[in-house]
Amino acid sequence: MKGADPYVPGHGDLSYEVLHTDLTLTYALPSNRLEGEAVLTCRAVERLTQLRLDLALTPKKVTVPGHQVTTFRSSGGRLLITLPEPVEPGSQVTVRVRYAGNPGPLRLRGFDPAGWEELEDGVIVASQPHGASSWMPCNNRPSSRSTYDLTFTTAADYHVEFSGEPVSSRRHGASRTWVFRQQHPIPAYLATVQVGPYTVCEQQGPVPIRVVAPPGIRGAGFTASFGRQPEMMACFIEAFGPYPYPAYTAVITEDELEIPLESASLSTFGRNFVSGDWENVRLVAHELAHQWFGNAVTAEQWSDIWLHEGFACYAEWLWSEASGERTAREWARYHHGLLAQGPDQPAPLTGPTAAHMFEDWVYKRGALTLHALRVEAGEAPFFEILRTWVAAHQHASATTAQFLAHCSEVVGRDLAPVLLPWLDSPTLPDLP
Repeated sequence: MKGADPYVPGHGDLSYEVLHTDLTLTYALPSNRLEGEAVLTCRAVERLTQLRLDLALTPKKVTVPGHQVTTFRSSGGRLLITLPEPVEPGSQVTVRVRYAGNPGPLRLRGFDPAGWEELEDGVIVASQPHGASSWMPCNNRPSSRSTYDLTFTTAADYHVEFSGEPVSSRRHGASRTWVFRQQHPIPAYLATVQVGPYTVCEQQGPVPIRVVAPPGIRGAGFTASFGRQPEMMACFIEAFGPYPYPAYTAVITEDELEIPLESASLSTFGRNFVSGDWENVRLVAHELAHQWFGNAVTAEQWSDIWLHEGFACYAEWLWSEASGERTAREWARYHHGLLAQGPDQPAPLTGPTAAHMFEDWVYKRGALTLHALRVEAGEAPFFEILRTWVAAHQHASATTAQFLAHCSEVVGRDLAPVLLPWLDSPTLPDLP
C-alpha cells in the first residue's frame, strides 16, 4: 500500500486533510483496554467518494451525520469509509468512528515500534513517525494538521497529560475525566497521551512550564537539567522568536527510556535523563527546541527531517554557548572532526532515506549546515533568518527549498551555493 510518504508506506492520504479531531476515550489500565469515539472534520483536497483513515484498533461503528447508514471496512491498519455522497474539493465532511481494542506500539519495517506503549505503571504515546494510528483514527502524514479536543477517562488516582492545554478535571467515583484542547493544528504523530502516578511541579519562566513526574524526582540532577528549563526557554525565545504554544510540559516517567521524544507542547523523558551530565542536559534543550523546529514548523515530508533534527541539534550548541559552556563554534569544530573521520555520508541530507533518517549524521550534518549559514550570513542576519522562518511557517508545513529561498531573501543574495554542498554533497565540506 503506497500511502502519502514513501518513508512510511501504508500511512496517510493526500486526497483530504483532517481539520479537527474530537476524541472521547475511556481507558482501563489493568487490561490496557481503550474504548473511543472520534469525530473528524475533514476537508477534501480531491473529489472524495471514499475516506481512508489510519486506525490499528477495531472500528465498531462509523457514521456520517445526516445519513442513517455508512458502509466501512477495515484491513491492515486502514479504515475505508464509503461516503453516502461525493465530497467536492474544498468541501467538508464529518465522520464519527467508534472503536476499541488493546493498543500497542505499531511495527513498520526499518523503524522501531512506535505509538501507544504500556509502562510498568502507566502509558506513554510516542508516535514518530508512524504510530499515531495505534490509538486513534487519523490521516497519518506530517503535512496534515488538525486541532484537537480530548476527553479522557481513567482511574482516579492517575494523572493524565495531553499535547494541549488542560481544560478541566473531574472525579466521579473511582474514575476521573480529564479534558484538554489543542488550539493549534498539529500532525497526528505529535499528539500524545501520558498516564501515570505523577505529581506536578510548576516552574516560573517566560511562559508557564510544568514538570510532570513521579514523586521524589527533585534533587541535584533535576536542578542541573530540568531545573534550567526556564533559562533555556528564555534563550530560545530570544534566538527563535516567541514560544509557539501557550505552555510547555515535560513528562518524566519512572521507567527508563532509550530516548526522549517531543510532541506538541510536551516532551517525554525517562527518569534516566535526570542528571547534570551534558549528554542529558543537551537532550532537555533539544526537545524544547523542537517546539519551534519540528512541531510549530513541520517538514512537509519525512525526507526533510533535517529541518527538525538539525535545528534542534544546533539549539543544543546555542544553549551550551549561552550557559557558559562550549561555544557553538567549538561544538561545530568537534562534530565536524568526528564526521570527517568517518566515511562519506550515505545519502543527501535532504533525502537521507527511511533507513538513515534518525541516524546521528543527519542531526550533526544538519547542525553544521546551520553553523555554515551563521558564518556566511553573520550574527544578526542568521538569527533574523531563524525568527522570521518560524514566524512565516508557524503551525504549517515547510520544505528545504522554501528554507533556501527564505535565507536568500533575508540576506539579499543567493545562499544556495553555500548551503547546497552541506545539504547534497556526500563529501563533507570544510568547516568555515
